[in-house]
Amino acid sequence: MNQALNFETDSAGALPSASAEEIAAASFYDTSLVPALFSERAAQIVAAARIEPGARVLDVACGTGVVAREVAVIVGPETPPVGLDIAPGMLNVASRVSPQIDWRHGSAEALPFSDASFDRVICQFGLMFFDDPVKALQEMLRVLKPGGRLAVSVWDSIALNPGSSTVHDILHRIAGASAAEALAIPYRLGENDDLRQLADAAGFRELDLVTCPGEQNFPSLDLLIDAEIRGWLPIMGIRLDEATIESIRDACEKRLAAYVDPRDGSLHMPGSALIATGSR
Repeated sequence: MNQALNFETDSAGALPSASAEEIAAASFYDTSLVPALFSERAAQIVAAARIEPGARVLDVACGTGVVAREVAVIVGPETPPVGLDIAPGMLNVASRVSPQIDWRHGSAEALPFSDASFDRVICQFGLMFFDDPVKALQEMLRVLKPGGRLAVSVWDSIALNPGSSTVHDILHRIAGASAAEALAIPYRLGENDDLRQLADAAGFRELDLVTCPGEQNFPSLDLLIDAEIRGWLPIMGIRLDEATIESIRDACEKRLAAYVDPRDGSLHMPGSALIATGSR
């Protein structure tokens, strides 16, 4: 499986520079949100992709590289995975954490690789943020070798992720519909029919959809608030004043009490994701 990429067209260039603010945000994401939300899920999607030693693997919307690092252990050092992301800050952190992985800058809707370049393509929790998700899936299928396997994950319905659904309800009541809607964006493909329609439109063959239970594990309620209210909402253009944030925090403390470990104050909330797999 270790056929080399076409390096005339697919050779890596220098990664773009990132601002201090972008690097700080990506560092927070890697040290706080990856352990809370994504580490467990990385193992699930890697298993769904059926990656084998020596496989050439592309991780689309790789973030700081939690999936690519999982893949690298399996494929071995002679065929390091390729991790691609549009965000310079994410790539900056990823390249510092795992310099042995082949990090690339680029868009999911226009992958900078030749046709049939990869044995496996993975995209964890990126599809719901792309401007054109069907085009992105078509690109992933284009760079996949015949007989290869594509695995894509999205969050399940927000109703099946009770931590986020609780914060969503509280936001709607205290901060208004716009803030609540922004929080719900990561869950907008959280229906089997939505994901199936996108996969069918893109041309998936042998499509398989599975529901993957799991947990969201935050060391504290404060970190959850920092991630959702002080981190995610400003990215979506919504900034709340500190008095409003404290009101939200107090309401979350009451509503999420059942998920708090009394020994250390950590939060352990059930969650659900969907994984679609298929071939070209």
